[in-house]
Amino acid sequence: MVQLTRIYTRGGDKGKTSLGSGKRVHKHDLRVEAYGTVDETNAIVGIARLHSKDLVDDILARIQNDLFDLGADLCCPEEKDPEYPPLRITAEQVERLEQEIDDLNADLAPLKSFILPGGSEIAAYLHQARTVSRRAERLVSALSQTEEINPEGLKYINRLSDLFFVLSRHVNDKGAKDVLWVPGANR
Repeated sequence: MVQLTRIYTRGGDKGKTSLGSGKRVHKHDLRVEAYGTVDETNAIVGIARLHSKDLVDDILARIQNDLFDLGADLCCPEEKDPEYPPLRITAEQVERLEQEIDDLNADLAPLKSFILPGGSEIAAYLHQARTVSRRAERLVSALSQTEEINPEGLKYINRLSDLFFVLSRHVNDKGAKDVLWVPGANR
């Protein structure tokens, strides 16, 4: 377990930070941007949880923990035979998201248009989590083009944005309160 006795270290005062491996990199390094955006997603999930209950809150609580797992995964570059094997996102975590998407989507009204963020406060926060997780996905994808990463991490963040979309519809009275896009409505 992590034990933090001091919050500031002054180690980043010159624009660098340490990865989980101990390697020092610039704070604007693509890997740091990726796991920082995963952390940003987690903060928005925390706001959404202020408005959630029951099944949705249970799902969001698991997601918050998984997002810390994903951040831990991303902050540790792949290496052969590490002394301490890093925490990695697993296929089972991705499969759980897929099952939750399928279960929730089965009860939703069919889509008849694109959906605008809104309908309820929690749905709006879930849409915000969706868009920020999509940004995280783009960063993780870009990172995968320059460095080896755990492919399950990229799959996880891809599925997660889909789950946020389905959850936003679920909390909007299973799609009945979705705000639909009306193409050209304001011309």
